[in-house]
Amino acid sequence: MRSDNAKTGMQQAPARSLFRALGLTEEELARPLIGVVSSYNEIVPGHMNLDKIVEAVKQGVAMAGGTPIVFPAIAVCDGIAMGHVGMKYSLVTRDLIADSTECMALAHQFDGLVMVPNCDKNVPGLLMAAARLNIPTVFVSGGPMLAGRVKGEKKSLSSMFEAVGAYAAGTMTEEDVEDFANRVCPTCGSCSGMYTANSMNCLTEVLGMGLKGNGTIPAVYSERIRLAKHAGMAVMEMVERNICPRDIMTEAAFRNALTMDMALGCSTNSMLHLPAIAHEAGVELNVDIANEISAKTPNLCHLAPAGPTYMEDLNEAGGVYAVMNEISKLGLLNLDCITVTGKTVGENIKDCTNKNPQVIRTVENPYSSTGGIAVLRGNLAPDSCVVKRSAVVSEMLKHEGPARVFDSEEDAIAAIKGGKIVAGDVVVIRYEGPKGGPGMREMLNPTSAIAGMGLGASVALITDGRFSGASRGASIGHVCPEAAAGGPIGLVQEGDIISIDINANTINMKVSDEELARRRENWVPKMKEVSGYLKRYARQVTSADRGAVLRDE
Repeated sequence: MRSDNAKTGMQQAPARSLFRALGLTEEELARPLIGVVSSYNEIVPGHMNLDKIVEAVKQGVAMAGGTPIVFPAIAVCDGIAMGHVGMKYSLVTRDLIADSTECMALAHQFDGLVMVPNCDKNVPGLLMAAARLNIPTVFVSGGPMLAGRVKGEKKSLSSMFEAVGAYAAGTMTEEDVEDFANRVCPTCGSCSGMYTANSMNCLTEVLGMGLKGNGTIPAVYSERIRLAKHAGMAVMEMVERNICPRDIMTEAAFRNALTMDMALGCSTNSMLHLPAIAHEAGVELNVDIANEISAKTPNLCHLAPAGPTYMEDLNEAGGVYAVMNEISKLGLLNLDCITVTGKTVGENIKDCTNKNPQVIRTVENPYSSTGGIAVLRGNLAPDSCVVKRSAVVSEMLKHEGPARVFDSEEDAIAAIKGGKIVAGDVVVIRYEGPKGGPGMREMLNPTSAIAGMGLGASVALITDGRFSGASRGASIGHVCPEAAAGGPIGLVQEGDIISIDINANTINMKVSDEELARRRENWVPKMKEVSGYLKRYARQVTSADRGAVLRDE
């Protein structure tokens, strides 16, 4: 056992004394030591129930003959951090989570790990750690929130942000907004639509790193507790069989994940996180293959914000495995990939049927014949940008309009809420990328303000920052190169005509090469003064199309 390095032999007698200080018995020390990585805290609604999940995992590990030992991981609530300096500290935690988990796992020589995450950066951060460590590992998330109910209709956090925009437009009262605030987030759990947290928890299932239901069983269901116990049992079998994350997270598994990303209509943040996780697993995942996969993968689900269904509905319809089974009819999945169950993908999904074709459409009746995410290129984004195509209304799939240029999110929000943005405009927000932000803030406030003010079907938004999975509309993010790195988005001027064709995967500004060259001669980047971790992060971070991973040197 790996843990023997820390607990056996005369040289480790001092360590044994410290294990005994923890109250561990000889019997417990003789068993495999399983680290349970707890993301529990009291500030993230998606994490407030993780203490119960962790206790269930511990029971499962102990029942299967292991000794569970808990240590923590941090997590930021993106919704609470949104719209102020706090959002600069969201994406950057992904690497802190991976690094600190690596430190704890190797310093204490655990034989296996059970990761207990739930929210946006916490899930990919721990998947990165799992790939890097390559110790037998199982994931079990805290589960999604139930949808809220406002005036008899299901609602979620995206509705809340849009209500603020409606208030600015004068179509909702302050009392209406407070009514939403009291009702849209009724339980603990990751926010109830196919936002980033739920996207990544579902893709954890697809990758083979979580058990059936990891992404969809609601946080408040007792079934989630039973799942956690089974996760604790599963890691013990993985330890016995020496099945490790890199055996599971292969190139074929990542292609499966991208395929299901398209079918489920996941958050565009998946296009930031999957390459970063793959990088840690030694797999090169170029965003270019996204369009290749999207071209042959139908979009089968329209969960909020793309449609009126929620995670609880997907769960009742059969969950992620049912969608995988549906997609497998087209031969688009590699069914031979091994998973944390010890079985293959094909064995896992073979009996998982679609129980509600209104929630999970059949491959014969998809929402669209192509996937939910598109990667665009052009002279505005030579290295790529990303849009959640499934959340764009049909009339905005092709759009041309004048650029309204802002060098920060705050300036853009002020203009939108001040009524200065009109139908046909293309809002450009720059210097918000991984380096320029720094931290690549999510733009849920401006996209929600646009939607709330009734401009969602007539205004596009382009940024070198990123979007929450709760954003909808023609919200085009991850523009690469970013402005701070000399990207052409930094050369856009007020009134330039921007042409977007999502179906053709193109995005261009109608400015000649000669004019762009002239502008570049006079261009000076606008770098923000930052300190502490953000300063180090800005110095080390790579571009969004590379997953915004940190440089090794």
